[in-house]
Amino acid sequence: MKPQQKVSVCCCLGLLVVALAAALKEKEKEQVLWSKSWLDLADKDAADSASSALPTQTQTQPPLNLMVPLTLIDSAASKGAVCLDGTLPGYHLHPGYGSGANSWLIQLEGGGWCNSIRNCVYRKTTRRGSSKFMEKQLPFTGILSNKAEENPDFFNWNRVKLRYCDGASFSGDSQNEAAQLHFRGQRIWLAAMEELMSKGMQKADQALLSGCSAGGLASILHCDEFQDLFPETTRVKCLSDAGMFLDAIDVSGGHTLKNLYAGVVSLQEVEKNLPKTCIDHLDPTSVQASLAPPSADPRGLWGACKSNHALCNSSQIQFFQDFRNQMLNAVRDFSVSTKNGLFINSCFAHCQSERQDTWFADDSPVLGNRAIALSVGDWYFDRLPVKAIDCAYPCDNTCHNLMFKRRVE
Repeated sequence: MKPQQKVSVCCCLGLLVVALAAALKEKEKEQVLWSKSWLDLADKDAADSASSALPTQTQTQPPLNLMVPLTLIDSAASKGAVCLDGTLPGYHLHPGYGSGANSWLIQLEGGGWCNSIRNCVYRKTTRRGSSKFMEKQLPFTGILSNKAEENPDFFNWNRVKLRYCDGASFSGDSQNEAAQLHFRGQRIWLAAMEELMSKGMQKADQALLSGCSAGGLASILHCDEFQDLFPETTRVKCLSDAGMFLDAIDVSGGHTLKNLYAGVVSLQEVEKNLPKTCIDHLDPTSVQASLAPPSADPRGLWGACKSNHALCNSSQIQFFQDFRNQMLNAVRDFSVSTKNGLFINSCFAHCQSERQDTWFADDSPVLGNRAIALSVGDWYFDRLPVKAIDCAYPCDNTCHNLMFKRRVE
């Protein structure tokens, strides 16, 4: 984003999983950006976390977490605002009340990208490309929770989860008739905002646009558009959780995933919808990189490290530290503004705002004795300046580090 941006932005990042790709078999490379991609692991992990939070239940015991039904946007079809397969887009809305009745939180779902006709065709057979396969209800946890003890600042707001089914961070606008693919992420964004404004968001006195991973990138790309929906008297801010992707050199010395994202930009005609103030001086493909994708590690030397941070050797740890320094350099200008916030912990984690255990719980990760939820609230309400940057990995013993099962061939 531009240094003089209109809207206050907070970046919440776990340094390592922003950088790392989960291990994939070589034959899965063509599908690296769909639901098994490293960017989608956040959503799977959030769902697993929500499931693990549930007690052992009998059929008569109600679920512990709030379950919110899916609403399809009926007006979207006439606008061409459809998922990859042409079905209607959707969202989950839980109404606010009391002091939060006129406050709105929009969470943009993440889940990777598709950068070729082949993997976009596959994607439209999943919930990432068709509302036919979306869950009919979702648990609202973390930043979407309706409990004050789990979500102290936003529990009684109008909270929305906008489903992701376009494959380009809500930013493409093209189609491929031969493959019957609709790349209409930008139109979905506009149709969803129009729908929510009609449901009361136009009266908002406070609004927060958030998102994780591919959704976190979308919250950056659409931040100024979101602010433009409201009068100047409305407090509007944007939160990007694990949505900043550096153009860093991977373990083979290349830029593997930058090339993949270039396919997204080209295929879905993303460039015309990117913030002009950014593409005036940046390559429109320069938003994505990963340190250890499978194609950069054909011998699998990073497999163990990617599956379990405790198995990384000293040279791999040093590689992380170099990446950490690149990230801190990249956010230096951004951090100068008093309006902007940072919460960067040195954790092997992804999408920490969506998981209850990392957002706000008794043993949640902390920086300066402040959990992520409290730090985001401090920044949003201007209670305290938030420029929280962790010590070098692996110093933080409050992390909830992710571990993945390794495939043995």
